Amino acid sequence: MATCEVCGNEYDKSFEVVAAGVRHTFDSFECAIHRLAPICEHCQCKVLGHGTEVDGQFFCCAHCARAATGAEAMRDRVDLQA
Repeated sequence: MATCEVCGNEYDKSFEVVAAGVRHTFDSFECAIHRLAPICEHCQCKVLGHGTEVDGQFFCCAHCARAATGAEAMRDRVDLQA
């Protein structure tokens, strides 16, 4: 059994994640997300999907990237109709 580094739970089904060369132990994906997911620079939500990045800042969506940086070219969808 291993101990979750977020909640301290000892669990027989814990798992390890190596991120940026650092090994982490968790008892659930919830705890892994809590510790490892980046935070949107604009709305402060956890970025669980692809998100987007502008000048080294992470955002959950194009709306937040535009609002925070003025990067008007940011889009969440590709416009296939020219």
